[in-house]
Amino acid sequence: MKQTLHISAAFDQPEFVQNLVERLAYRRYEQGFGKQQMPLGLKAIETSSTETYVSGTMAIDFNDGQEPINMPFITCFNFTCIKGDSEPYQLIWSSSLN
Repeated sequence: MKQTLHISAAFDQPEFVQNLVERLAYRRYEQGFGKQQMPLGLKAIETSSTETYVSGTMAIDFNDGQEPINMPFITCFNFTCIKGDSEPYQLIWSSSLN
């Protein structure tokens, strides 16, 4: 019999992660890669990445009335932003490194 689960995660300090990613996305210096001449059809981009540890709680809720499981976690995340020649940095990728 198939069982439906609801899995969610909550960061302990979401404002810290938000601040970190915003600082990454709005850095004031550029290496100059976004202004390089590229072959027709290709576009040069600047990249900016950071790695940080985050902690929180993962919750697993069963739909059959069982008591939910709340499990604390600490994991490493990698956040990457890109920027073209004329646009601001944009967060395009984040992943857990576990």
